[in-house]
Amino acid sequence: MARDLTGYTPDDEAFWSSTGKGIANRNLWISIPSLLCGFAVWLYWGIITVQMINLGYPFENAQLFTLTAIAGLSGATLRIPATFFIRIAGGRNTIFFTTALLMIPAVGTGIALQNPDTPLWQYQILALLSGIGGGNFAASMSNISFFFPKKVQGYSLGMNAGLGNFGVTTMQIVIPLVMTFGLFGGESQTLVNTSGTLIGRIPAGTETFIQNAGFVWLLALIPLAFAGWLGMNNIRDEHVSPDIPNPFGAFGIIGFMYLIGLGCAGFGLWLMLPAAVGGSGFMISKWFVLPIVIVLTVALLRMIPGQVGQNLQRQYRIFGNKHTWAMTIIYVMTFGSFIGYSAAMGLTIKVVFGFQHLMVDGVLTHDTPNPNGPSALMFAWMGPFIGALIRPLGGVWADKAGGAKVTQIISVVMVLCALALAWILQQAYASATPETYFLPFLLIFLLLFAATGIGNGSTFRTIAIAFDKEQAGPVLGWTSAVAAYGAFLIPQIFGEQMSAGTPQFALYGFAAFYALCIAINWWFYLRPNAYIKNP
Repeated sequence: MARDLTGYTPDDEAFWSSTGKGIANRNLWISIPSLLCGFAVWLYWGIITVQMINLGYPFENAQLFTLTAIAGLSGATLRIPATFFIRIAGGRNTIFFTTALLMIPAVGTGIALQNPDTPLWQYQILALLSGIGGGNFAASMSNISFFFPKKVQGYSLGMNAGLGNFGVTTMQIVIPLVMTFGLFGGESQTLVNTSGTLIGRIPAGTETFIQNAGFVWLLALIPLAFAGWLGMNNIRDEHVSPDIPNPFGAFGIIGFMYLIGLGCAGFGLWLMLPAAVGGSGFMISKWFVLPIVIVLTVALLRMIPGQVGQNLQRQYRIFGNKHTWAMTIIYVMTFGSFIGYSAAMGLTIKVVFGFQHLMVDGVLTHDTPNPNGPSALMFAWMGPFIGALIRPLGGVWADKAGGAKVTQIISVVMVLCALALAWILQQAYASATPETYFLPFLLIFLLLFAATGIGNGSTFRTIAIAFDKEQAGPVLGWTSAVAAYGAFLIPQIFGEQMSAGTPQFALYGFAAFYALCIAINWWFYLRPNAYIKNP
């Protein structure tokens, strides 16, 4: 309990049976709920923005889409420094401090939501800070990879990521419920539009406590911070964390590296956003900005002097391995799709099925509320729930059949689902009765989520086998960092294509990318002379 470990060799069967298994499982079961809260705080803007519409907050739909996108960009960028935390600062120090940091955006969001006149720029800053929850995933996965032997990496990483990803579902269920009563006191606000929860619809005119969407996470974050400090371990072996500073030194390093990531994410957002919402007005394409943000973050981290910089240089060796880049692209397909669709699903349901799409004077309009439309808050949780629930099963299946083979199967399923959803969205977004298309939309979207979850588990297995112990952890963090940009890109792409009246184009693009991943996975891991055969 709460001690630094040396001589930790989980691949030694005798050590694992007598000592390692108990230590590993204790760290895993503290890591999982901490990661769950990170996902909840990171992605709660997808639910909060729906309720802001229902309460009549003075923002346009496009402005609210930017909040989910800002959180997505921040969380993905923060995964880059978080990738390297474990070797520099230690697992226990990292998980405790990054969990405690989540209290800042949680409290800030609760305070801001108490006032409908809170300006947009304050929400944008809070969305940027909520990206801490997204960044934590990279550190958490890297940390857990060191505690378990290779033979169960698919299971252990699938459990950590899969149950951690339940933060998305938990958030989508908990937030609508806690907004129905004054859990933390404060003034209530009155619904302008019909809302909903998992258990039913809530009519307009009902009082709601939207501020609870932020405050409620303190109930878990406070005890989890204590659990991380008292129950987790740093591993001081050479291939994990050989030179950890004292805890306050570790916290300072983590905080400084996160500030670099926040600064780079903020700079990227400034380049992209219009002046009306606090941006530069340059409106530079996200396809140019994302590489700038990634390269700038990596370069600035490398410039850190002293032992931290030397440590980073050693970990940066992963960039010279071709499998790092292959697995990065493949993991974008699986986790990037999961997290992006999770961020976009609620608002997509609201915008596509919550309004009638009527032809007025020869122009198709999308601003007439649909009285028969489904409640986004009643259904948005289902996809992330299935994707997270099935992820450990994907890891177990990959442990038995091989990671690349499982990835190839689900990639084909993802292509077919994306093409089917494209057709459905095209029909619904031009219909006066879009609700008639909602059931097939929901069922196919759930199948797509299931495929992303299985694929997440299978890619963990491939990474664990394709890389040695020292590189596997940083590679898990790096691939998850790049894939997490899906939480930024997918809501942005959906928002842009809906504004253009062509939401189907978004899905056609995703299907083409999935087909590319099929080719890469086959070339690296499944063809007769593959570099590594079905790892």
